[in-house]
This record gives sequence, structure tokens and C-alpha cells, in this order.
Amino acid sequence: MSRLPAVWKRLSSTFTSRPAPPKTHHHAPILDSTFPKGYVLNGVHCGVKKTGALDLAVILSGTPASAAACFTRNAFKAAPVVVSEDVLRRSGGKARAIVVNSGCANAVTGKQGMEDAWAMVRATDALVEPSKAGEPQTLVMSTGVIGQTLPISNIISGIQSHSASSSILGSTFAAWEKAAKAFMTTDTFPKLRARTFTVNGKEYRMAGMDKGAGMIHPDMGPPRPSGQLHATLLACIMTDAAVSPRSLQSALTYAVDRSFNSISVDGDMSTNDTIIVLANGAATNGTAQEEIDEERDPRAYEAFRTELTNFAADLAQLVVRDGEGATKFVTVSVEGAATYEDAHRIASRISTSALVKTALYGEDANWGRVLAATGSVPLSTPVDPTRVSVSFVPQDGSPSLPLLVNGEPENVDEVRAKEILSVEDLEIQVQLGIGKESAKYWTCDFSYEYVRINGDYRS
Repeated sequence: MSRLPAVWKRLSSTFTSRPAPPKTHHHAPILDSTFPKGYVLNGVHCGVKKTGALDLAVILSGTPASAAACFTRNAFKAAPVVVSEDVLRRSGGKARAIVVNSGCANAVTGKQGMEDAWAMVRATDALVEPSKAGEPQTLVMSTGVIGQTLPISNIISGIQSHSASSSILGSTFAAWEKAAKAFMTTDTFPKLRARTFTVNGKEYRMAGMDKGAGMIHPDMGPPRPSGQLHATLLACIMTDAAVSPRSLQSALTYAVDRSFNSISVDGDMSTNDTIIVLANGAATNGTAQEEIDEERDPRAYEAFRTELTNFAADLAQLVVRDGEGATKFVTVSVEGAATYEDAHRIASRISTSALVKTALYGEDANWGRVLAATGSVPLSTPVDPTRVSVSFVPQDGSPSLPLLVNGEPENVDEVRAKEILSVEDLEIQVQLGIGKESAKYWTCDFSYEYVRINGDYRS
């Protein structure tokens, strides 16, 4: 029996826990016309979650789509990660479907886990036309508790309920919302976004969903030819633009580095982190000359890459806003670095510092912790302490509050600092004064509620 309730009672008698701000307003209805053409999907309960909540999502493209993905680099990569990478390699970057279960991660589950992940692929493949090459066409994702095997018979039955003869699949907002809800574990709201965009005067649509609230510090990369890659972040993005597989993967890798690989809730990398993008070309009826490719038309490719990056950043930030127990959404901006990689490393270190995150929760302007984190990172060009500046930047448009200027501490207005830190959204800005490169990270604070959630997660 868990001892957490007794421990929590003692903590509560000593500290006052501040409730997290409402988060459900980040999810809102979307016009059906905004969703990309050529996809049908749904979410159902198949028996993984004991609560009866939705736990299985199936997404189908009406035609073969270009597919790209970035996967966790955790050494204990889950069975669905290994299987999806293999599917992409064998298909040459093509797919027709995505299947996702929540409630069980199918991670560290040995041979049985691999067999179960492939069983999910085969069952979903049966919902679409066989590929001409006879290769698998489904990418699979799982999220939930690590080290437990899937109730695979329940999942297969759930997948089979999505047959073409059933009316369960749809393309309306309700269908997309149910699929997004089926992703959820400790999430407090379904994370769903959709938008239209234009490339070379042609209008396209993009929609996506993700999940995550804890065990969030992704480090994802594209599939490797060798097949060896180093609660969970899962995301899938669908577009009706036509994009070549190589350009889709290139654009996704760029976008993930500046979105999902730039967030942190608790500094822990999952075994299952996966981002998948499908581009089915339905907006152009699959016309080959309309296909976006970085070699044939670099400008069109860069425009698409920018749209994908901004969209991925929007989805990624929803994960941080829903961080377990979080009361703050914090942007960490590092500017004036010699390289993007240097700026990104420092932003990551600040965002994962337990001392910084607890100070944020306590609304304590302890900027020395930001400096300590900054100075602990090995860089291509070492930090010169006499050139570093740190500020708090409010998000209401009012002036920023300098804390350190060119290595010299300011006479900080503690009342003003408290005001900035008491608001849900704020920015920590670090200026290194070395070069012209910059990077952003998005993070949240550490609260007592985070400890409660994760101390009792399996109970």
C-alpha cells in the first residue's frame, strides 16, 4: 500500500500548495473545413484503461502518404518505436495508417512486446488496401506504464471495430477530438490543433494532436539505417500537402529540434517518445508536379518547413502548459551565443534545473540559480561572465526587469520581480554577448502536486 497519502498529509501541514491555473481553455472546437483532406480517424475504449476512458486511436489515410518520424534516443526504446522505425525503413518513407494505445507503454516487455506491436500493425494494415510490395503500412505508438504487457486481444478487437463497413471512422471535429482523447494519460485536456497554410499560392491544411504531461524532456531524431536509436510524448501531424518522403523527414527533423526537443517538464526522457507526420497530397489529388521537394523547389520547401516548425512548436507548448502540477509556463531565451547548439544546451540546462524550477514555483527571483545553470554547460566558445546579462520579461508588454547587466548585479526591485513571477506566463532571458545565435526552450515549475502525482502514479 502506498505511503504517499501519509507523507503528503505531513507536507500539507507545513506548506501551502497553490492550485494550477485552469488548462482546459487551451482546447477549443475547430471548424471541420480546417482539417486536412483524405483522413478518417476515431478514438475508442478497448479495455487497456481500467477507468473506461478512451485508450485506442486509429488514423487512416485514403491513399498512401509520405511518412516521416523522429524517435526517442533512450537506450530502452519501446517495442512500438523499434517496429515503427522498421516499417518506415521497409516502406521507403510511406504509410497509410497510425494506431495508438494509451494506458500501457509496451516498453521493456521483451519478445512479447515486439510481437504485440507487430500484431497491432497487421490488424491496422487489414483496414486498408494491401501495399503493392506487400510491406507494412501502419506506424504504431504506445504510452502508459513501463514494464507491463499489452492486453493485446482487447486492442486487436478495438482495431478491428474500425473496419470500412463500420461507421466508427470520421473526419469531423468530433472524430479528431476522440482520437486526441485516446492519446491521454495524465493529461488534463486533449491537445488538438488545425490550421490552413499557403505555399506557392496553393492552400493546404494541417492538423495534429499530441499528449504528454510528465516524463517530458524529449531528445528525438530521425530513423537510422542501422535500426539502432538511442508517461511519454507522442504526436502525430497530418497534412494534405504533397511532400516527398526525403523532404518531409528533413523538415520534421528541423522542426522537432526547435519544438519538441525544446521542451521540458521534469527532465526525464521517455522510452516511447515519437513524432509522426503524414503528407497524403489530397489537396492536389496526388499530382506529382505539385509535390514539395527541397531540391526541386527550395523556396516551397522552406515555406513548408516553416509552417511545420511553427505548428510543431504550438503542439509542443501545449504539453508544457499541461505539465503535471505546473502553475507556470516559462519561456527560456538564450541569445548572443556562438552557435545555435550552444544556446540550445544552455536553455535546456536552465529549463531542467530543479533549483530554478522550484524558485519559479515559490515566485522567488533567485536569478543566481539561472547563472549557475548557465555556467555549468560546456560550450564551443566559453562564457565570459563580464558579458552576460539576465532579465525577467513579462508577457503583458510591460518593460523587462534587468537582474544582471554585463556581469554586474542590478539593484533589483523585489516587488516588481514578485509581480512578474506571480503571473502564469513569463520569460527568462539570458544574453551571452558572444555571437548572434539564439535558442528557446519552454518549461514549467516544480510544485508539490508534481510530487503527489508521480509518487502515486501506479496506485
